[in-house]
Amino acid sequence: MKALITGASSGIGYDMAYYLGSLGYDLILVARNKAKLQEMQKDISTNVKIIVADLSIESKLKEVYVLCKNENIDILINNAGFGICGNFDEIDLNTEMEMINTNIRAVHILTKLFLKDMKKRDSGYILNVASSAAFEPGPLMATYYSTKAYVLRLTTSIYEELRRDKSKVVVSCLCPGPVDTNFNKTAGVVFSIKPLDSKYVSEYAIKQMFKKKLIIIPGLKMKVSVFFTRFLSTKFLARIIYKIQKKKLKVSRGR
Repeated sequence: MKALITGASSGIGYDMAYYLGSLGYDLILVARNKAKLQEMQKDISTNVKIIVADLSIESKLKEVYVLCKNENIDILINNAGFGICGNFDEIDLNTEMEMINTNIRAVHILTKLFLKDMKKRDSGYILNVASSAAFEPGPLMATYYSTKAYVLRLTTSIYEELRRDKSKVVVSCLCPGPVDTNFNKTAGVVFSIKPLDSKYVSEYAIKQMFKKKLIIIPGLKMKVSVFFTRFLSTKFLARIIYKIQKKKLKVSRGR
């Protein structure tokens, strides 16, 4: 049994690696932080292969696939991603393009390439990591929210195609709310509600994936929140989220 995890050097990807290792899975871990990957390679008891790559670069994505295509990957976890907070017209365009390439293009390309192989074998799991942001408009984090909406819609669409093909390949989308990782430091925000523990989210997601759950939302509060957003107009929801994000920025910049 073998799992490939992107963005494996920290946060949810890091904890998923350790959890799958405890279940006996050999691992292929992909991230930019070589030192952290090497540390994990020594620490995890199963066989661990590391690939140092910047997944915002398309050629690196194809290199990852070439290195792994003969490994018979049982689980692909597309976890690499990041966010930036601020007014859309003020955020650096190059940073946004890097975000789009990491959050969308990497997920799209790796999902397509490995799904073809899994369909031929008629087995395998793909877990794409999105966010509760995928269900909402995202003023002050417009690009990030939009990238996660793409991941959610891509995954749910593939799910239906596989269902109609009667394929045994399973696709799932993890949509957590705030999680205690390095994400908020990178995005430049402070969460307005208490974040969930990353280990809990990681283990919960993998367990639900094995149960063939399509959309995975950890935590009762976030499940309820996502449910009730269905009854709010998009404009009203955008106003609420703007106020929440504005408070995050004030707290973060006031540190």
